[in-house]
Amino acid sequence: MSSSYLPFLFFLIFLSVASAIKLPLSPLSHHTDQSPNNGPYLSLRRLADSSIARAQQLKQPSSIKPDENALTAPSASAAVVKSPLSAKSYGGYSVSLSFGTPSQTIPFVFDTGSSLVWFPCTSRYLCTGCGFSGLDPGQIPRFIPKNSTSSRVIGCQNPKCQLLFGPNVKCSGCDPSTRNCTVGCPPYILQYGLGSTAGILLSEKLDFPDLTVPDFVVGCSILSTRQPAGIAGFGRGPESLPVQMKLKRFSHCLVSRRFDDTDVSTDLDLDTGSGHNSGSKTTGLSYTPFRNNPNFSNAAFLEYYYLNLRRIYVGSKRVKIPYKFLAPGTDGNGGTIVDSGSTFTFMDRPVFELVAEEFAAQMSSYSREKDLEKITGLGPCFNISGKGSVTVPELIFEFKGGAKMELPLSNYFTLVGSVDNVCLTVVSDNTVSSTGGRSGPAIILGSFQQQNYHVEYDLENDRFGFAKKKCIQ
Repeated sequence: MSSSYLPFLFFLIFLSVASAIKLPLSPLSHHTDQSPNNGPYLSLRRLADSSIARAQQLKQPSSIKPDENALTAPSASAAVVKSPLSAKSYGGYSVSLSFGTPSQTIPFVFDTGSSLVWFPCTSRYLCTGCGFSGLDPGQIPRFIPKNSTSSRVIGCQNPKCQLLFGPNVKCSGCDPSTRNCTVGCPPYILQYGLGSTAGILLSEKLDFPDLTVPDFVVGCSILSTRQPAGIAGFGRGPESLPVQMKLKRFSHCLVSRRFDDTDVSTDLDLDTGSGHNSGSKTTGLSYTPFRNNPNFSNAAFLEYYYLNLRRIYVGSKRVKIPYKFLAPGTDGNGGTIVDSGSTFTFMDRPVFELVAEEFAAQMSSYSREKDLEKITGLGPCFNISGKGSVTVPELIFEFKGGAKMELPLSNYFTLVGSVDNVCLTVVSDNTVSSTGGRSGPAIILGSFQQQNYHVEYDLENDRFGFAKKKCIQ
């Protein structure tokens, strides 16, 4: 790693740290809360706040996204590669990947809402504000490049540098007429909701038991804020893991959040395409096509997985949501994306109010817990004490083609503090802009709502498949 980049890198890093934290976030997870009364509320508040902050970043991303370039194909011919996927109390799901020669195995947050794969890197790696994860920052697993014989810093004129910075990347000190420039690819700074990371790009070997991916572009982060692990970017950008591996599809089944921070895991399946027929559907799954965002002024929107959400039902009642929120317009605003990096599903305030009001109307026999809503950031919340039986209307998302995601009750309501109170696990913010709060995607389908579903991203056929499935038998 060239030492000439470190002063400039740290200068950029400290600028990003100063502006990264925009909302207060409790540093306590449910494993470290000291008060038995406040602990569950603080944990839910933290997850609600982080989901909202994540949505704000996805809706107004600032990173510059590149054009796609030719990539090295994986060696070997394994049809499906499996990696364990487990739930974490900070709201994400973790997958372990092995890089380097010899291999170093590092846990990553599985994230379909971003594209770069990066790991905490070097023995000098620092993480500020990471105590909320329950890990001491010094205990965060990190990759050590000097211990890998296959680790290479990517040069500025290397086409792989353009994966993150685009074709017009500035190579300071390089003569454009020569290809022998030794200047490295510029440092990166990326923001994820309440957190950020900064580092440089490496070329490394990505290792699976039956598959090796040489010259994989990966971020070597030197410093991060509020990022308890590296990020495995599964978005649609050219630097993402699916694109670099040339995957035909990938799928997962997210275990229930009651398995947070345990050894329970399920498989994340990465399909290289040699084991299935093109166009074939997985038995039992309902499919809906992905859609494109028609706005190209913000290239970041192009890496999101947009879905054709047509209707939302609360019980048998269709919620009358204006079409401008369901489909992205020519300005790029509106529409629905699916994002494993968001915990609770986010809805723009006008959409959320229509859904929340319908739940309140159909559950009017239960008293509202307004104070609990303020504490947790969730709502509506209801007191169900003294009721012999509780009736909660179903929440249904209907997509283009008729595919319906009829959510189990545990995927959209949760007990809070005791068995007496329940809250809807969908969030919104109070943002009101000149466009009426419509900036970027209006609805973000989070991981909490995907629990115990077999979910498939069929990249070859550009469609999204899903079916209810008990992930742990």
